[in-house]
Amino acid sequence: MNLICIHKNAVRTGHEGLLRFALTGEPVASVVLNGLGRSLSSQGEGSASPVPFRSLDVGKTVFAFPEDWKVEPQAPQDSMDLGRKDGPDARPEISYYRKNVVVPFRHENVSEQEGVTKPWLILTNGRFATNIDMMLLEKVVSSVKADVVAVTVNPKLLGEREDVRLTAEGKVAAFHRVYIDSAEFAFATTDWPHHLFMKTCVLDRVLPDGVLPLSFSGLAGKCRSEGLTLCAVTVGGAVLDLDSEAGLLSFCGMGLSQSHCLTFNTDGSKAAAGRPRCIGNVLLGRDVSIASDAVIVGPTILGDGACVEPGTIISSSIVGPDVCVPKNELVQNCIIKGPRYERISATGGRERVSRRISKLSHDFDVSQDPCRSFRKWGPFSYARCLKRITDCLVAVIILLLFAPLFPFIALAIKLTSPGPVFYKDRRQGLHGKDFGCLKFRTMITGAHAIQEKLRIVSQVDGPQFKMEDDPRISTVGRFLRETYIDEIPQFFNVLAGQMGVVGPRPSPESENTLCPLWRDARLSVRPGITGLWQVHRTRQPMRDFQEWIHYDIEYVRNLSLKMDLSICWQTTRKLLDNFISQF
Repeated sequence: MNLICIHKNAVRTGHEGLLRFALTGEPVASVVLNGLGRSLSSQGEGSASPVPFRSLDVGKTVFAFPEDWKVEPQAPQDSMDLGRKDGPDARPEISYYRKNVVVPFRHENVSEQEGVTKPWLILTNGRFATNIDMMLLEKVVSSVKADVVAVTVNPKLLGEREDVRLTAEGKVAAFHRVYIDSAEFAFATTDWPHHLFMKTCVLDRVLPDGVLPLSFSGLAGKCRSEGLTLCAVTVGGAVLDLDSEAGLLSFCGMGLSQSHCLTFNTDGSKAAAGRPRCIGNVLLGRDVSIASDAVIVGPTILGDGACVEPGTIISSSIVGPDVCVPKNELVQNCIIKGPRYERISATGGRERVSRRISKLSHDFDVSQDPCRSFRKWGPFSYARCLKRITDCLVAVIILLLFAPLFPFIALAIKLTSPGPVFYKDRRQGLHGKDFGCLKFRTMITGAHAIQEKLRIVSQVDGPQFKMEDDPRISTVGRFLRETYIDEIPQFFNVLAGQMGVVGPRPSPESENTLCPLWRDARLSVRPGITGLWQVHRTRQPMRDFQEWIHYDIEYVRNLSLKMDLSICWQTTRKLLDNFISQF
């Protein structure tokens, strides 16, 4: 029911063809074939159903490759099954073609299988690996009134993301947030789609001789000549080009992470001291030779007959068959398939091991992704334990010191402008949880509505608003702001666990949506009354928002007791200087 075809006219040729390299050498071929075979058999991340849908039940899967590729995957051995559902000794079914692809399925043998009607024959473009929400895919294919449905996967239609809408001048006009995966109609192109759904009842008309046209335009022309309807749709999902280095590395890495295997050496015992260090998911081919002091960090695949010299570190890479990696090399996030490293014979001092997957625990962190901005800390770390205790102690001391002044501040606010003494604004705290941020009221009532009219004269960039001689600020409020006394009630938020003494400035959701990297960083810690941005901002025109992002992310990445003490000291000096300058 599912024909996964490699169209030889749609892949790169020569030494740049990574897909051919991946499918003609073990053990990479097994990983790729297993991953492609599971692409429509398993549910996407957004699907809630644990089983395939009836109308899209894939059933039998056959691969079709060019005749000269010689794809010969080996059956899994030992405890490694690479996610196969049909037994540890199963091999994928492969057919080869010379000029034209012969479709092994006909109407009479695909319409029924085990008493269940199979309405679709699925043709998959084997160059691309896709991950689609199967619930969405079934809904789209079932609702489209067409004999042939061409499905193209587009990551831009994925849910839980944000798009920036720009004006003709390149300025930000709006932010568009998408919550669920979506699909839309599209124009059919001349390129093979990622998936092609053909009704089994029209197979004899579309493919009367059982031969698939070389080009997709030829197939579309055949549908038109037979009076059949062909519809093209684009569906949200992830897609990887397996003929590119980044795509092949990512796909194989995910394939290894989904494997569930035990760790054994050739004699069946656990890895002993002095043997090569394999950290994470590492797949080794047959007759691999690794020096005793080499380090292999997963996800990594070493092909059959590969050789790793002493002092070499290989991380998140693929080494082709019969390739020798010289000593003291650092191989990271790349594919080595020759002729960069020539083959040499294995000699003494190296361990010869059988094909296996190693998954060993380690006591140190592998390199952290520098793009990740959301951080987590252990329960007894400074950020989660000592910092919280210190915040509570400081909050109690500050509130006790300023408690005698509260009645006088409240009286001054009430006498100078009508309205409440305190102002509570909705802000986002740790992990995005909303809370009411307390302050002494420093503006007239209805100030927020007036702000939108004054935004054109704002003197800072970004979502925040600031202007000299703001007419919304009362006389007492200006003094409270200049001396930062208006923020004293926020220490009640600190006691409630909603804020910390030091941290990013608490912001509403409307501001946090503007920059996902910045938002994830600042929401991974409690917001603070003071912070790195507050003590280092320069207030230069059109740079304030950039500084805000920079200092918030820098604080989260380097959070420590030393940094918090430094910020508190600089804040104290600034408070004293501002207070003295008022007189």
